[in-house]
Amino acid sequence: MQNKSTLTRRRFAAGFAMGSVAFALPMPALALTAEQSQQLIDKVVADINGVINSGKDLGAMIKDFERIFGRYADVPVIARSVLGVAAKSASPAQLSAFTGAFQSYISAKYGRRFREFIGGKIEVIDAQPVKSYFEVKTMVALQGETPFDVRWHVSDKSGKNLFFNIIIEGINLLASERTEIGAMLDNRNGDIDGLIADMKGL
Repeated sequence: MQNKSTLTRRRFAAGFAMGSVAFALPMPALALTAEQSQQLIDKVVADINGVINSGKDLGAMIKDFERIFGRYADVPVIARSVLGVAAKSASPAQLSAFTGAFQSYISAKYGRRFREFIGGKIEVIDAQPVKSYFEVKTMVALQGETPFDVRWHVSDKSGKNLFFNIIIEGINLLASERTEIGAMLDNRNGDIDGLIADMKGL
């Protein structure tokens, strides 16, 4: 029989609605270091820990999570990745509008999931090179639950040290969001403007 900790972790991972396909960046020589990658995620974790234990209401927490996402994530890269092949035919104005709508959408969606961490703690463990980026391992300890790992993929491809993906126990954010956004776009017959308008209302 599965214990409560396993079920809780799986419910959390399912709530993130992620897939399992890795996201690949081009392969330039690494200028980014493990120490720099870990320092970035140290800052992300400190900010997230501050928000989840701040006592703020959900609306205020989501605004804080959007600020964190905008500061530390490579939002344009993530947005283009999840939009998939449609990004190639989108106009610059559409890409810009989609990126803004996606930032608000993703912050609200995952901000609600991080709210489940209230009373818990995220701790940075180490950083290791993976292809053209670094993977920073963190451990999440929730009250009364077995700790589990969350991994952050960090790159300097955009000219700044930013994270572009999150993995929870092998479950991949970018891959599942690409699938989910793709399905939303298919339901609108490929209408990117319609998708943007609907995402703003979510």
